[in-house]
Amino acid sequence: MTHSVGLAQIEHAIRQLSYEERLWLIERLAHGLRHSSRDTGPAFDAVLADMAADPEIRRELAQFAQEFAPTEMDGLEQP
Repeated sequence: MTHSVGLAQIEHAIRQLSYEERLWLIERLAHGLRHSSRDTGPAFDAVLADMAADPEIRRELAQFAQEFAPTEMDGLEQP
């Protein structure tokens, strides 16, 4: 996925926000997506597909999976 300079600047600015500010921003974005027209669905799906193919995001998700692997079976009965 090719990122524009503007998106890189937005990402940098978001990283400077506090946890509460980032959470507020995510909630506002989610609210906006829920209330946007359905015509944006294919564009949103394309963005998700691009994110899923992004090597940096894939590395981060793999890191999350590795970090949480020891807790996967917490509270579940093993066969």
